Amino acid sequence: MEKIYASMALDHFISVEALTNEEVLTLIKRASQLKKGILPTQIKEPLYAVNLFFENSTRTHKSFEMAEKKLGIEIIDFEPSTSSIKKGESLYDTVLTMSALGTDIAVIRDSKEAFYTELIESSSIKCAIINGGDGTGQHPSQCLLDLMTIYEEYGHFDGLKIAIVGDLKHSRVAKSNMTMLKRLGAEVFFSGPDQWIDGSFSEYGNYLAIDDLVSEVDVVMLLRVQHERHETHETVSIETYLDNYGLNETREKKMKPAAIIMHPAPVNRDVELESSLVECDRSRIVTQMSNGVYARMAILEAIIAGRNKVDKQADDIFTSGDE
Repeated sequence: MEKIYASMALDHFISVEALTNEEVLTLIKRASQLKKGILPTQIKEPLYAVNLFFENSTRTHKSFEMAEKKLGIEIIDFEPSTSSIKKGESLYDTVLTMSALGTDIAVIRDSKEAFYTELIESSSIKCAIINGGDGTGQHPSQCLLDLMTIYEEYGHFDGLKIAIVGDLKHSRVAKSNMTMLKRLGAEVFFSGPDQWIDGSFSEYGNYLAIDDLVSEVDVVMLLRVQHERHETHETVSIETYLDNYGLNETREKKMKPAAIIMHPAPVNRDVELESSLVECDRSRIVTQMSNGVYARMAILEAIIAGRNKVDKQADDIFTSGDE
């Protein structure tokens, strides 16, 4: 009988770096089991979540919503454009209000880095905080689904060569992934416009031109060019970006036969990635989107366990099993 991975207990989920390698692998394996249809945790009493997205999002927002629905969590509707945020209410006071109303979980995306610090340090805010992306800081749930996608493909991380390519300086995806990939034993490389990389990346991997990388790596992880975060002096020609820094058909043909393409999306077609490659055989972009639901279900299960809201009989089943 396949082992059913035990529910971790988390108070909050703000950074993958805060977890041990074993905990990360447990979440990945649990997400894979959920994808196979293994019964999710049964909630023993009503549980309420609010998704507070103050930056635009499709995949993260809606996959959290889908994950919540699949787990039987009640979603409290929240629309920033019609909330008291428009009256000048702070993020802290918004979360304080939602907590006071009885919300158990707040999934938050905000432009401020480490916005969650004052929330989790507050004795008045009782709800669990899940980081859905903080500025150019971290994107832990995206990191988890990316790791899940790589693990599904190769069954390990040790010794894999992974290139993270593109708008490195502004990417919370790059910062979350480079840390965990190195910790898990992968060899990380970087590529892209040199004005979008600084010395902080050298600790995690070497910078190389994309033409020196594509034939050597197992994963080409492309990053969206984040126009909305660029300052005037950081401008790079979009018209020539694909030829100079992106993955086009010519470069794709040089990739190793079993190598895969990843991108957190949305993809700027014919900028980071030639449009014909978005859904090609070696692309895992659609898989990443699907995996996002199951990775976020695993995260939510851990939060549910941390709040002691799991039905005991279901929990006994969930934590049992043989290899």
